[in-house]
Amino acid sequence: MADAQAAPAADGARGGFGRGFGRGGRGGREGGRGRGGAPNKAPRKDGDSKDWTPLTKLGRLVKDGKIHTIEQVYLHSLPIKEYQIIDYFLKGLKDEVMKITPVQKQTRAGQRTRFKAYVVVGDSNGHVGLGVKCAKEVATAIRGALIMAKLSIIPVRRGYWGNKVDLPHTVPCKVTGKCGSVAVRLVPAPRGTGIVAAPVPKKILQMAGIQDVYTSSTGKTKTMGNFVMATFKAIANTYQLLSPDLWPTTVFVKNPYQEFSSGLAQKKEVA
Repeated sequence: MADAQAAPAADGARGGFGRGFGRGGRGGREGGRGRGGAPNKAPRKDGDSKDWTPLTKLGRLVKDGKIHTIEQVYLHSLPIKEYQIIDYFLKGLKDEVMKITPVQKQTRAGQRTRFKAYVVVGDSNGHVGLGVKCAKEVATAIRGALIMAKLSIIPVRRGYWGNKVDLPHTVPCKVTGKCGSVAVRLVPAPRGTGIVAAPVPKKILQMAGIQDVYTSSTGKTKTMGNFVMATFKAIANTYQLLSPDLWPTTVFVKNPYQEFSSGLAQKKEVA
């Protein structure tokens, strides 16, 4: 009888019943959700590149200082799969949320609403990227679109209108980009003209570092997602034309993966 009365005191307020065969119950408030009662994870810091542990060969070469500029990555067409590589090379990146739109999917239980975000990043000096991400929450969609924009950053080729005086200021030739029904055409302009464009492409062209350009657009430009994408494709097409200034013989160098193959082959020492 005494043992039966002592059981509630030992097991707390559970009336003599234990917590079962789990690894600590259901965790409680302090341990987060789940049976293990594991401690809450620290909040993820997307912009923290100092504590970055690279997971790819390119990331290891960048962190070790073997690759000095992002142009070396573009020269060998190496895929960038870690956004910290962009943060390492391009310090002055600015980002702009162009549009957030709700999208719906019809399910048996009704309609499922998510949010689609368009984010543009650029340094106003020849690099621009566009990211699109869909998520259940607005903040998650923006964060994902920002990472996608960094991973899709492209070099912007600039040229001259007329004499080659001072720095390049406009697009090198007439280029066109198309997405859906929207087509955007970029035409070189004299120095001092400015960006003659609607507010949406003007923001992207400013982030790309283009100072003077004429633009022409057709189609349903009210669909801002297609408008942004068509402008981005037009900018990307600046490197599609092989003009005479690119005719000289290129001096080929080894791919970074070949040049530093011995260092990449070494396994990390276990501390």
